[in-house]
Amino acid sequence: MKPIDIPTFQPQLKVLSREQALAIHTAALKILEKIGFKMEHPGALEMLANAGCQISHDWVRLPGHLVKEALGSAPRQIALYDHKGKKAMPLTNGNHFYGTGSDATFTLDLGTGERRRAILKDVANFAKLVDGLENIAFAMSMANPEDVPVENIYVHVFAEMVKNTNKPIVFIADSGKDIAKIYEMACLVAGGEDKLRSKPFILNYSEPISPLRFPQNVVEKLIFCAKKKIPICLPSGSNAGGGAPVTLAGAMALGIAENLVGLVVHQLAGKGSPFLFGPNVSVLDMKSTVVSYGGPEWSLTQAALADMRDEVYGLPIWAFAGASDAKVMDAQAGAEAMFSILSAMLSRCNLIHDIGFLEYGSTSSLEMVTMVNELVAMSRFFTEGIPVNNETLALEAIERVINGGPGSIFLTDDHTFKYFMQAQFLPKLLDRSRYDSWEEAGAKDLYKRCNIEARRILSEHQVEPKPAEVLQEIAGVLQGH
Repeated sequence: MKPIDIPTFQPQLKVLSREQALAIHTAALKILEKIGFKMEHPGALEMLANAGCQISHDWVRLPGHLVKEALGSAPRQIALYDHKGKKAMPLTNGNHFYGTGSDATFTLDLGTGERRRAILKDVANFAKLVDGLENIAFAMSMANPEDVPVENIYVHVFAEMVKNTNKPIVFIADSGKDIAKIYEMACLVAGGEDKLRSKPFILNYSEPISPLRFPQNVVEKLIFCAKKKIPICLPSGSNAGGGAPVTLAGAMALGIAENLVGLVVHQLAGKGSPFLFGPNVSVLDMKSTVVSYGGPEWSLTQAALADMRDEVYGLPIWAFAGASDAKVMDAQAGAEAMFSILSAMLSRCNLIHDIGFLEYGSTSSLEMVTMVNELVAMSRFFTEGIPVNNETLALEAIERVINGGPGSIFLTDDHTFKYFMQAQFLPKLLDRSRYDSWEEAGAKDLYKRCNIEARRILSEHQVEPKPAEVLQEIAGVLQGH
């Protein structure tokens, strides 16, 4: 038979035409040139003035050519590594990587199922769970713990993540002061500043305030990352109807404008430093006044922003998925999580955070993270498409079974045994057993199965420990030595 090996077509979601993308980009530039933004960092104001911006007190109007120059100097590819220096997350092309979120005030207790305030131990548990889940690529804290000093909360949660995972870490900081401590600990783990710079395992997440306000502490972190070559994303809070216009096109234009301000300042402070494109354009629910994590609008706008990346910006993109507005891990949580996971993957977003959130980002759930791990695998099977070649067309197997006479079936053919593992999606937690088998096994629903699996991972998974001297030095940083 003549060899057949056709490149596999991978389905992709596209929601904007090139004309629409350019119109939104033009609107974002007009916001920067005609309306301007509030810059509260004196050093950034000086840089912007020297670059040719119009400054009136702390109000800035930014010419479009600075955006073009910043886009020209920012790298088109960003790679994150694990703590051992192995490339783990090449943020380029259509590569997608899912991870947890940060700053949840509450968590659902793994033992009681009750909603309670998050503590530092929860940070450790989420990091360890992420370390043990094959489809979750990076860790965020998933908690704003009540049992550590508030002024050093992000330093403590970073140390806890470092001790409980070796996967890349996306971290939060409050200001230039605590980000310096976090950077010091990261250098200890990597084996020095040069090694961290060449193979970063950290990425900073920071936000300006919509509409169009850049506080001093936010810009401190932005400039720090630019100078230290720490990858950073600066999504804005341009939620439609709250911090941005209620129409999605207007909210996108505003969010992109804010993101581009961050990019320009970042590249002025450290030309060529890695910057992740990615405004967060969600919606403010008009009934509850919460920012919805489960609505279709956020998934729609991030698909549109992925189109903007492809048509205009060319930078790796930040996104969200795997979260819900539901208060418990129920049918709503599964439906909203899967909708955003699949749409983010079909959009070919790169770094996708917030998996495992409930209650519009206020509550974390170990069971939810465990479920999302399976949903990511299911979505990946779908988006990888259908291979077409001699083996998958299976003409020889068809001929064998047809010529085998009565009783000959594909189930017993060698072709089935050889290929079924890759030809089918084989779930671990989603149940396909017959009813009597399911009943005999305890009639467990998906929540219970995820609870059991999360407990198993936390009990059995062994995280490769950091050297004792590194842990001792990290303890010294936490103590302020």
